[in-house]
Amino acid sequence: MLNFAQRTALLVCLSLPLSGCFTQTLVHGQQVSPDALQEIQVGSSREQVELLLGTPSTTSNLNGEAYYYISQKTETVAFLSPEIVDQRVVAIYLDDDGYVKSMGNYGLEDGKLVDYLNKKTRTGGEDYGFLTQILRGARNPSLGL
Repeated sequence: MLNFAQRTALLVCLSLPLSGCFTQTLVHGQQVSPDALQEIQVGSSREQVELLLGTPSTTSNLNGEAYYYISQKTETVAFLSPEIVDQRVVAIYLDDDGYVKSMGNYGLEDGKLVDYLNKKTRTGGEDYGFLTQILRGARNPSLGL
């Protein structure tokens, strides 16, 4: 017969393989790899951007063209509601001739919009409201991003 410590150890060992079966990770949208993003430099053409990153999730034509690649990563444990573990918006800003003039890799850190390329919090800009709406609105499960 097994003592209490042996039974507990056996129970833990038997339950470890099953613990991964109850966690599901889903990626919604288009994740941009850091390697592909590093290949895009200021001055790259629209065609180079589309070749490396693919078709953008959405675009904007206010004060120049911008491509947005939007993604969200969620984890679900067993039967619980999904939890957002990461969300990103990669923005590629093009000039009037179709060449990259700047880029941003935005995420939501503690409720603040953070540019992961420049490691600073945005303080304003033409698309600040748009990006904030995307990142904060993505937390609302009824939007289905």
